[in-house]
Amino acid sequence: MGLDRYLQRVWYGKAQISSLLLLPLSWLFGLLAATRRVAFRADLFKSVRVTQPVIVIGNITVGGTGKTPFTIWLAHQISARGLRVGIVLRGYGGNSSTWPRRVTADTPWEEVGDEAILYAMRTSAIVIAGPDRVEDAREAIAAGAQIVLSDDGLQHYRLQRDAEILVIDEQRALGNRRLLPAGPLRESYERCNEVDLRVITRRGSALQPSHAASDFGPPVVLARAGILGAVHVRDGAQRPLSEFRGKRIHALAAVGHPEAFFGALRELGLDIEEHPLDDHAKLRREDIVFDDDAPVLMTEKDAVKCRAISDERHWAVPLQVELSDHDAAIVSTLLERLLRDTG
Repeated sequence: MGLDRYLQRVWYGKAQISSLLLLPLSWLFGLLAATRRVAFRADLFKSVRVTQPVIVIGNITVGGTGKTPFTIWLAHQISARGLRVGIVLRGYGGNSSTWPRRVTADTPWEEVGDEAILYAMRTSAIVIAGPDRVEDAREAIAAGAQIVLSDDGLQHYRLQRDAEILVIDEQRALGNRRLLPAGPLRESYERCNEVDLRVITRRGSALQPSHAASDFGPPVVLARAGILGAVHVRDGAQRPLSEFRGKRIHALAAVGHPEAFFGALRELGLDIEEHPLDDHAKLRREDIVFDDDAPVLMTEKDAVKCRAISDERHWAVPLQVELSDHDAAIVSTLLERLLRDTG
C-alpha cells in the first residue's frame, strides 16, 4: 500500500492509533497555518489584488472532493453570461521550465499537469498554470480574462479574492476533523463558516435541492457529479456505459478519492476489478495494461496522461456536474453580487 492510500485510511477512520500518534505534528501544523493566516491579515505578508474579480474554488481537505468538475460547471455558467473566464492553477506535477504557462488541449501534460489539460479540453477558458497564483492571474487577465477562477486556491492568501467557494465530498466530509498529518484538514474546520458558498458534491444519487439557506454559516448547494458515458481515449468514439454490463471490466483511478469513481460504476451495474493508484500518479503503460482483453475504464483526468500509451481497450469516463434549479439560483445570486460589487 502506498503512502497516499495509507494516509486515506488514517484520515477516514480505519487507523485511529496511527492518527493519535501523529497528533503532535498536527498541533504544530495548525500553529504554523494559523500564524501564516494571521500574518496575511495583519499585512505582515503582502497580498495582491488583481484588476479583475477573483473567485477561489478550493477545499480544506487533502484529496478529491469533486472540485474539478464543479469548476468546469462554474466556468460554463460564467461563459454563458458573455464573460471570458480565466482558470489558474498550480499545474501540480508539471515539469515546465517556464512559468506561468498558457495551456491548451495540445500542451504536453507532463509540462503542466493533468488537471490543466482537462480544463483546456472541457472549457473555453483561458487556462494558466504556475506556482505563483498572482502571476497566473495577471497572465490570464492580460490574455483577456474578465473573471478569474483560482483552482484549489483557498490557502493561497497572497492572491486576494472577491469570493470563496468551498467544495466538500458528501461521503467523506471532513474525515476525522484533524489537521495534517493526523487528519486530512489543511485548516481548522471552522474555516468552513468563513467562505461565501459551500458546495457538497455527490456521485450517482438522484439530484435534489439542498434547501440549505440555513440560519448558520454560508449557503450550501448540492452538486451531483454524474457519469456521461465512455469516450475512447485514442479516437474519441463514444459508448453508453450500459454496453459494458455483463463483462469483466478493469477500473483505474489515480485521483484523490478513487472509491467514488468505482462506486459510481458499480451503481450502473458494472462488474469491475479495481485498480486504485496514488493521486496524480504518472501513469506508465504497465499501469494501464493487464493480462487480458477486458476493457479498461478510467477517470477523464487519468485519460489525459494515457493518450500516447493507450490502445483499443482504454476508455475515459467523464463527469458532469448538475445542480437543481434552486441551487443553481443560489450560485447565480453569488455571481450577480460579485459582478455588481466589483464592476
